[in-house]
Amino acid sequence: MLTELITSREMRALDLNAEYFGISRLQLMENAGRSVAAEIASRFKPQESKVAVFCGLGGNGGDGFVAARHLVCIGFKVEVILAGKASEITNEESRKNWEILKSLRTSVTIREIYDSSLIPDTKAEVFIDALLGIGLKTSPRPPIAQLIKKMNGSSAFKVAVDIPSGIDSDTGAVLGEAVKAHLTVTFHKAKPGLFKAKEYVGELVVKDIGIPPEIERFAGPGDVVITIKSRFPEAHKGDFGRLLVVGGSETFTGAPALTALAALRAGVDLVYIAAPRQAAYAISSMSPNLITLKLEGEYLGKHNISTVRGYMEKATSVAIGPGLGLHRETLEAVKEIIMIAEERKIPILLDADGLKAFAGFKRRLETPTVLTPHAGEYMILTGEKLPDSMEERAEHVRRTAENLNATVLLKSHVDIISDGFRVKFNFTGNPGMTVGGTGDILSGVVATLLAQGVDPYEAAVAGAFINGAAGDLVAAEKGYHMVATDLLDWIPKVMDDPMSHAALRRKRLM
Repeated sequence: MLTELITSREMRALDLNAEYFGISRLQLMENAGRSVAAEIASRFKPQESKVAVFCGLGGNGGDGFVAARHLVCIGFKVEVILAGKASEITNEESRKNWEILKSLRTSVTIREIYDSSLIPDTKAEVFIDALLGIGLKTSPRPPIAQLIKKMNGSSAFKVAVDIPSGIDSDTGAVLGEAVKAHLTVTFHKAKPGLFKAKEYVGELVVKDIGIPPEIERFAGPGDVVITIKSRFPEAHKGDFGRLLVVGGSETFTGAPALTALAALRAGVDLVYIAAPRQAAYAISSMSPNLITLKLEGEYLGKHNISTVRGYMEKATSVAIGPGLGLHRETLEAVKEIIMIAEERKIPILLDADGLKAFAGFKRRLETPTVLTPHAGEYMILTGEKLPDSMEERAEHVRRTAENLNATVLLKSHVDIISDGFRVKFNFTGNPGMTVGGTGDILSGVVATLLAQGVDPYEAAVAGAFINGAAGDLVAAEKGYHMVATDLLDWIPKVMDDPMSHAALRRKRLM
């Protein structure tokens, strides 16, 4: 029985990550299309069978173009039916494979169907459904809906590419018309919806397309892309999160300011910094963008809880710890703030002194939480030294995350992120980032994603990549002479174009 599954979001991220690590989407498309052709060749004889390939304008259609080419090479008669105009093919890899097909007009019949009235009365022993891919969330539109009906009305053997068109690959829901396939060839891993729509899937075959399992454990640009929240013209203040940073003390004022500034650069709408009065005034003077709550006393204590509680009612995430200090009363206040967050199910991030405070009463947490320790803080948190080997470290972090019911982001030369089940390694970052404050920047980025409703594990993976990539871009510009504030301007650039880091990665490997 097939048990390994991958959702459409995870597959979207993996495709981009594979490209980042050197496996191009053109290679993946070639492998996918060739595997479909091989499955057909194992069941039908070229001399006795004609194949009609129904292709959409996206990546799924590109898989169909490749399959058509390989079937021609094997000796099949092939007809390609494009659902639209060739000029509307926007997927770069699909367009390249379409151009190849155009040069094969003596061995491939090509039809462009941009109107339902143009649908041909195609006769073939095999129909390939390469119309719609795994990202479908709405009902198929004309002429695709009519082409699906055409396919279902035929007695031809139907082969679906990745997912029968019209099926939601995650839920198995039938979105209007859906192809009833005899065989579905899906790629890399099975999609959850394939087991919930068996009457449409037929026989299920999972084909490897050249993505090594190891790459699934590497953070990359795809992990960033799936966390970015789209901004619509009618958006209002607060729609993209409200973060409360609890930090600062008479000694440390820069840490909470860096966390807040990074959060603003990462796209949160509002940041409130709850800090002792004198520290709050110092923080306010650093930037007009910073809103401070001036707490009574020289350090956070239980007497400040009512004020903090009031702002927690507005917050969609809370970052606890940057520059907080370790007074006994502060440790008690952190415990109470965590309990309030748990009552209200507010996502929290614990870093620096917040982590050290939590280590004093550590337990399973009852709200979405990310912990961001470096090796020293991790030892304080667990009471154990980290193993030397990367795999042993990963397992140690995974167990800690499982025991605490939280996501742990272990900061190191290779970051390790786990939620107790999943594990990823992040390779961005450089030795120049040992300068103070880069961890506070990371906290702001991750806390922003939490504030926007991103799953804690996905927020931690994306945040680690963004922070390290920003540091790498600074190093490319300034060498190892950076300060933490240098990263701020690069955060938006990495988030808008996370693949921009790929060139630096390639340069490192040369």
